[in-house]
Amino acid sequence: MTRMTYARRTLPLLAALTVALAAPAAAVRAQVITPTRDATARALLALENRWAAALVKRDGATFERLLAPGFVYTENAEVMTREDVIRSVTSGSDTVTAARNDAMEVHRYYGTTAVVLGWLVVQGRGASGPFEHRYRFTDTWVKRKKGWQIVAAQDYLAPK
Repeated sequence: MTRMTYARRTLPLLAALTVALAAPAAAVRAQVITPTRDATARALLALENRWAAALVKRDGATFERLLAPGFVYTENAEVMTREDVIRSVTSGSDTVTAARNDAMEVHRYYGTTAVVLGWLVVQGRGASGPFEHRYRFTDTWVKRKKGWQIVAAQDYLAPK
């Protein structure tokens, strides 16, 4: 078989295969949801705001509800379990006086998974005095029987 004959036979097959493989990938792409038009997006943003409020109150019960079993958290180079996060939030040495979310986006995948991106701004007082930290966050939410819960979260402390 010559190279030209091989190319004529294989190129259409490769083209069809490429289209077939690309179609499912395109279907998996996230839908960026406008919260004002979508009840689920509004609910997720409200849960994100509960997270911020729970930081100020050291509200372990809220974190117990929001964090799914098996939850995993990373902040810069540190990895923490669900239990580590709850312990850190409820008994840490810093005092958080204010926390708020900015520029949040909801990305939905299928009907049961969503990723929320945004900025968490935390103010408070620590051993070295007052602080204000800005974290870029990515939270992965899964809809379960009990409602939406976070299965994974990643925060990056932005340099000043």
